[in-house]
Amino acid sequence: MSSRFVVFLIPLVVIAIFWAMSRAENKLAHDPTHKGFFERNGAVLGVTFILLVAFWTLFLVVLPYLYMVVESFHPKLPPAQRGGPDDVLTIAQYKSFFINPVDDKLNTTHIYAFVFTIIASVAVTAVNFAICYPLAYYMAQAGTAQKVRLIMLGLIVPYWVNEILRAFSLRLLLASRGLINQALMGLGITSEPIDFLGNNVGLYVGLSYAYLLVMIFPLYNAIESLDKNQIEAARDLGAPWWKIHRDVVIPYAKPGIASGCTMVFMLAAGSLAAPQFLGGPSTLWFTSIVYDFFFQSFNWPRGAAYAFILLAACIAFVMLMLRLFKVSLGETIK
Repeated sequence: MSSRFVVFLIPLVVIAIFWAMSRAENKLAHDPTHKGFFERNGAVLGVTFILLVAFWTLFLVVLPYLYMVVESFHPKLPPAQRGGPDDVLTIAQYKSFFINPVDDKLNTTHIYAFVFTIIASVAVTAVNFAICYPLAYYMAQAGTAQKVRLIMLGLIVPYWVNEILRAFSLRLLLASRGLINQALMGLGITSEPIDFLGNNVGLYVGLSYAYLLVMIFPLYNAIESLDKNQIEAARDLGAPWWKIHRDVVIPYAKPGIASGCTMVFMLAAGSLAAPQFLGGPSTLWFTSIVYDFFFQSFNWPRGAAYAFILLAACIAFVMLMLRLFKVSLGETIK
């Protein structure tokens, strides 16, 4: 049986799991305080929910990722040879990440791109947190309702514009003859244009701006639920502002911080548009390499292997951070 065919047996496993869950719930029917799923939602709405969740889980999450993993363990072959005697399982695609198959030397180019992507994504996450935390605190604890609405409006309206158009706009602003350089030279601050794009300033600005809302909303939701009396009590006891944030606000908002940082890091590491439009000529983003394997060289197995390496590294990094900050995964999705 082909390994690719096995992937499509997964829906049967998921359906069996759903059936087992329904059977387990039926056993609780003797409890008068417990209402079953269909009792709570009705037959029509309950079936609709199950079908939508099953479709989303299977066809938009589980099957694409599983097929990508299976594809990464196959060699690159013409369509006519797929499923034939040469289509065997191999780890050559993963080996190519470390050893260049062309010259059998260390694949420094792709390893450097991978490390740079991870480090840059961490930097973008840190910058986003530094920008969003004070703003989220003000919106949740200090600002009036009218000011909070205006800030929310100012944050959301720019995101009505397409991400690619925003990236092009930032490129025009940060270009050598862009508005920022023209203003700096006009004011006499610099005598020649600053190469913002070549120094990856545009890349960091673009990624930070692209995922600003992803950071600020979890922070706002977490800080908003904090009782203001705790902050006032800390002030009455003479605690300075930085101790209030260190000992009261940040420990309470750790789930929101972890959630925002996780999403920003994952999205930044997997970004494609911003690195291509705002990166310098020497910038090599790992997702651009994956994109080239899929759509330029049509080497889907190697592209799948690289994509899975990036996914596994991001998940491992996120789980490590959650462990270091002593926050469970369940707390981050509340």
